[in-house]
Amino acid sequence: MKLAYWMYAGPAHIGTLRIASSFKNVHAIMHAPLGDDYFNVMRSMLERERNYTPVTTSVVDRNVLARGSQEKVVDNIIRKDKEEKPDLIVLTPTCTSSILQEDLNNFVERAQIDSKGDVMLADVNHYRANELQAADRTLHQIVEYYLKKAQKKGEIPEGKTEKPSVNIFGMTTLGFHNNHDCTELKRLMADLGIEVNEVIPEGASVHNLKNLPRAWFNLVPYREVGVMAAKYLQEQFAMPYIDITPMGIVETARCIRMIQKVLNEQGANVNYEDYIDNQTRFVSQAAWFSRSIDCQNLTGKKAVVFGDNTHAAALTKILAREMGIKVVLAGTYCKYDAEWFREQVGEYCDEILISEDNGEIGDAIARLEPSAIFGTQMERHVGKRLNIPCGVIAAPIHIQNFPVGYRPFVGYEGANQVVDLVYNSFTLGMEDHLLEIFGGHDTKEVIHKGISAESDLNWAKDAKAELNKVPGFVRGKVKRNTEKFARERGLSEITLEVMYAAKEAVGA
Repeated sequence: MKLAYWMYAGPAHIGTLRIASSFKNVHAIMHAPLGDDYFNVMRSMLERERNYTPVTTSVVDRNVLARGSQEKVVDNIIRKDKEEKPDLIVLTPTCTSSILQEDLNNFVERAQIDSKGDVMLADVNHYRANELQAADRTLHQIVEYYLKKAQKKGEIPEGKTEKPSVNIFGMTTLGFHNNHDCTELKRLMADLGIEVNEVIPEGASVHNLKNLPRAWFNLVPYREVGVMAAKYLQEQFAMPYIDITPMGIVETARCIRMIQKVLNEQGANVNYEDYIDNQTRFVSQAAWFSRSIDCQNLTGKKAVVFGDNTHAAALTKILAREMGIKVVLAGTYCKYDAEWFREQVGEYCDEILISEDNGEIGDAIARLEPSAIFGTQMERHVGKRLNIPCGVIAAPIHIQNFPVGYRPFVGYEGANQVVDLVYNSFTLGMEDHLLEIFGGHDTKEVIHKGISAESDLNWAKDAKAELNKVPGFVRGKVKRNTEKFARERGLSEITLEVMYAAKEAVGA
């Protein structure tokens, strides 16, 4: 069994907790040992929220292991029901509860007898699902539960809203720029004359889920969360859904045209072409910038893109189609949805990598030597080691991905933000030269054993000194070429003589 020392997507219970705690007045109880209860700390630190419902941990300890946990879990559910009076309590299993083979469904049924609110077990396979898959599954489960409940009581409203309206799916707590994206999508819908019926799950009430079928269509901006619920509504209520991510000028326009098509098929008479043209030419700066001399300086530069499906696919298209940047590799850690990713990026990049191994993507970056990386926080650290700049474009999240200023990634303002991120991520013009003159981060001694943990080469003191005389912008390449030369000849130490020999052999 391979030990995971870095995970791009967290364990399943984090995905379930993200969905449950995004709703208003929904309480999650996690059945887990101490150590798995870091969700509250993570959320309060990153989201900076003043008021939210914390997750309760029903701790698995030695007493529980000896006696069984049914009594404790049921008591915790009933106690929280009385104290918090939530609309819904979601019992969240973990790998630990799965290993113990506990009948959590029975726990829920027992607790429901004495609880005034609803009690539900998150139906997620914690061995096979990761955070993103669990979030998608849990959202679908909650939506289905309350719509079936409303159908049984005859509480689903008849007909659609008078004006065109939309449900926006997939906005969650701890999502990558989700708050800003949600604001931008609401602005976009307002510009198009479309009312926002519901935003699910962030800030939503489970009592309002019965109103979902009133919307004219559903918008799912993120591939990772919301697709399952949207498909359910399509099957049960004949609601069309749009899953085009409006990121970048081209895809935003394509999303808007699809919205136009869906609305007109239902009797509306809308034409958004003038809006698209005005936004593209005069409001958004992205299209103008793509024709400027500054952007032309990036033409042909090589980039590597890696992240979740949504953001990695979107950035690959933006770089290739809108900015003339050569994407030498596009990759994702969403292995479960690899076919979709390949379809999206196949014609826009030279190479595709589907992997959860950060060492594999790190080695690929070292091999390709791009001018810039667009990836996760992990790729940012890889870039530091290789002296390659990196723009962070996808989760896993970091405090840097919760900016105080307004930083959406979707819509026309999002297109501006993405252009800035891309442009500022490249090392341009005199920057390298100025760093060498005035001193900077890459004038420090940068000696590593290699990008992967498998390197066993040592550098002699005089060789280190010689390497540090090399200008920063080519130092990483010289180092890698020298190490490659040494490995091919079975050398375990790099001396000054080896450096000179490598230079003659490969032009390092």
